[in-house]
Amino acid sequence: MSPSPTLILGDGSEMPQIGMGTWKHYGAKAADAVYTGLQAGYRLIDGACDYGNEQGCGAGLRRAVEEGLVKRNDVWVVSKLWNTFHRKERVKEAVTRSLADWGVSYFDIYYVHFPISLAYVPPEERYPPGWFFDGESQVKHDPVPLRETWEALEELVDAGLIRHLGVSNMCSALLMDLLKYARVKPSVLQIEIHPYNVQTRAVEYAQSQGIAVTAYSSFGPLGFHELNMPKSLRTQSLFTHPVVSSVALAHDVTSAQVVLRWATQRGLAIIPKSDTKEQMLQNLRSEDLSLTEEEMSAISGLDVGLRFNDPADAFAGCHIFS
Repeated sequence: MSPSPTLILGDGSEMPQIGMGTWKHYGAKAADAVYTGLQAGYRLIDGACDYGNEQGCGAGLRRAVEEGLVKRNDVWVVSKLWNTFHRKERVKEAVTRSLADWGVSYFDIYYVHFPISLAYVPPEERYPPGWFFDGESQVKHDPVPLRETWEALEELVDAGLIRHLGVSNMCSALLMDLLKYARVKPSVLQIEIHPYNVQTRAVEYAQSQGIAVTAYSSFGPLGFHELNMPKSLRTQSLFTHPVVSSVALAHDVTSAQVVLRWATQRGLAIIPKSDTKEQMLQNLRSEDLSLTEEEMSAISGLDVGLRFNDPADAFAGCHIFS
């Protein structure tokens, strides 16, 4: 398997352009998925505290390292700061817990998962904490400015616990504000991007500032079907959409490969989740495809600004208080 193409970050580091997502892989399944992904050729594993699977993912990485499949410094290990750890005195607690769960001494990229600060939930009470203060329906905000959180993360970069900082689910206006005071500038912006949510202006702005962009949920509604999200259930699958399927037929590839190549051909990094080694290999081979300008334009023309990972949906009907 040829190595994944890379994107050059602001400090000259080469980040793998095709990484492997881990959301909704749990326990032994998470361990097997990470091990199999590394075996298939992935060199970036995207995780998060909120996924509730970092111990499993770490077990898969450890197995691959112990068997000599990879070295630790071959792999970009990624995690994210959950919303309940935004206070400066909680940031290191979150990072060190995730490092211990992964069994590593540093993260290659560490994101602020959402620019939303929620009230702290002690890990002994519930971990990962999730969205709800009571574990059911109460959304309790905590008035912590992003600057406080970011400066605490910068200290962990200084300490060698984090190599690159990133931001996720952040709009351009907030990113503009962050860049005014950040001593350690974000290397990567990770946002929901697929043909139903193209995000042209957000991508252009981030790239103009030397910030790489990683697209998550590249397959649009598919990743949310198993959550029975109404918005996803009433949206046509990208894999069966005539625009995508006709391009796939023309190139004798899968619709998944078309959607992924549409993203990477825009200069985006991707982190698709796969359940089988065959799918993992197909996703990596999407780079062998070259779409025409007309095909790229037709796929981008599916854009309707449809976002599936929207906190406003999670908060609907909930009791929100500060």
